[in-house]
Amino acid sequence: MQQTSTQYDAIIQRCRTLFQNKTKDYGTAWRILRLPSLTDQIFIKAQRIRSLQQNTVRKVDEGEQSEFIGIINYAIMALIQLEKGVVEQPDLSPEEAFSLYDEQVSRAKNLMEAKNYDYGEAWREMRVSSLTDLILQKLLRVKQIEDNEGKTLVSEGIAANYEDIINYAVFALIHLNVAA
Repeated sequence: MQQTSTQYDAIIQRCRTLFQNKTKDYGTAWRILRLPSLTDQIFIKAQRIRSLQQNTVRKVDEGEQSEFIGIINYAIMALIQLEKGVVEQPDLSPEEAFSLYDEQVSRAKNLMEAKNYDYGEAWREMRVSSLTDLILQKLLRVKQIEDNEGKTLVSEGIAANYEDIINYAVFALIHLNVAA
């Protein structure tokens, strides 16, 4: 499991670097996005990955890797929005955004480590296409919870689903040898 932790960190570092660079370019404009907007953005990326996995012809020269990275970063933004709330104008300095990013990653990684211990790294036997389907399923759950105004009867909430999405996307990127 030490290998998983090292690979996880390498994937997240790549995602964080992109997040940092985009923050330098755009600031924290994403802070105005409502949760359903972030969910839909992640959904679009997951649907594109599924399409790439099913179709041999590509009209845009971007593969699965960049989409999985986008899913991770948007899910982290969504977790920050859940915690901080939506604003009308960007309100975070880059340093604050990076700190919040790191906090959310730490929570997601802790969850991954606990589940990975319990499941015995079963994800290593999964296909990337299955991880994509699980991400889509989690997104459909999040959309339903959003439509229910955040209320659930027996299910885990939105944050847990976003954390799982992050972890599934990291696993997919490990399978795609991004952390090699």
